[in-house]
Amino acid sequence: MDPFVFVTVLFAAACHAGWNASIKRTLDPLATTVLIAIGAGLVALPAIPFLGWPDAAGWPWLIASIVIHLFYFAGLIESYRTGDLGQVYPIARGAAPLMTASMTTALVGERLGIYGWGGIVMLALGVLLLSMRGGRGLKLDRVAVGFALFTAVTVCAYSVVDGIGARASGPGHATAYSTILFAGIAPVVVAYALYRRGTPVLKQMAPFWRIGLFGGGLAVTSYSIAIWAMTVAPIAIVAALRETSVLFGAIIAVVILKEPLRPARIVAALMIVCGLLLLRVA
Repeated sequence: MDPFVFVTVLFAAACHAGWNASIKRTLDPLATTVLIAIGAGLVALPAIPFLGWPDAAGWPWLIASIVIHLFYFAGLIESYRTGDLGQVYPIARGAAPLMTASMTTALVGERLGIYGWGGIVMLALGVLLLSMRGGRGLKLDRVAVGFALFTAVTVCAYSVVDGIGARASGPGHATAYSTILFAGIAPVVVAYALYRRGTPVLKQMAPFWRIGLFGGGLAVTSYSIAIWAMTVAPIAIVAALRETSVLFGAIIAVVILKEPLRPARIVAALMIVCGLLLLRVA
């Protein structure tokens, strides 16, 4: 994999971990999701006139991604509601790369080779190992795991759809695709939140609008880089590299939030690093 693309996607993963850390314990899962979606939409919207528009071939994929993201956020919210974040998030993010690699092999015709597959498997197992640090130990709630796996399916779906959509949008239009995507996701997620909880959820978020803009900006930066990378590198490898955000999140948790450094985290980190090395030479 090209070194510049590799490092850039890792930077995107760090941004993803950063916005997750910025909202840690701020609000409940539903309000947090809406806050970041609104922030990302507000950051993306002013950029649209300057970035142009995707080619017509990219729009069906763009619309499909907005719909899939609604199911992604719904699944993630229910995962957090029924289980420990430290368990359900790594399960959702760890299972997704394996699904994505299988789907891009079957549908897009990408051939990853032994190093690519080895790196994805090693990285996914390392991410899954981080689920052992959840508050319930090794005991997994079936409902929470079900929602986490559903979320993984949606992560796989939007990764494949956005990779194909960005490629179909024409040369140099990947960023235009991603900004319109975030601008479209925001009202859909707000409508879902209003349906679930009504206007009080908006009042609950109001004091945290600065965090929403900051987190939304990081979210736009993170996924825009990933979408661009999918136009110049295999979708499955980019999707797998994005999941190193879990490792960056663990580092932030230990260094900044002063959470304990458990043996499982150390082993998981080593597995993820080994996966990165394999993906680098893939």
